Amino acid sequence: MLTVKELSAWLNIKESTLYLWASRNKIPCRRIHGLVRFEREDIRKWLDAFESATASRLPALRRDDTRDLDHLIEAAKSEVYTPRHGETRPKSGLIQKEDADGAV
Repeated sequence: MLTVKELSAWLNIKESTLYLWASRNKIPCRRIHGLVRFEREDIRKWLDAFESATASRLPALRRDDTRDLDHLIEAAKSEVYTPRHGETRPKSGLIQKEDADGAV
């Protein structure tokens, strides 16, 4: 069985995060008289479940889908980089302060 400190080092996750996950039953663990312990095999199965879930959710990108993706990227770029009619840029806080103080 692994301690919180050992599992923290293995997964490169903060100990406080592991305690939180254990309290919310987000990670398989055993509580023994107030101590939290983890079984190595249960953790491996838990980690493997993430790989299969991620792979099944992501659809494969087909070659002809790239045109749609390129179109979306171009539309997003033009939305961000093209100034819109009638909008003005906000003044910075320093410029407004100078106007209020009468500074030149």
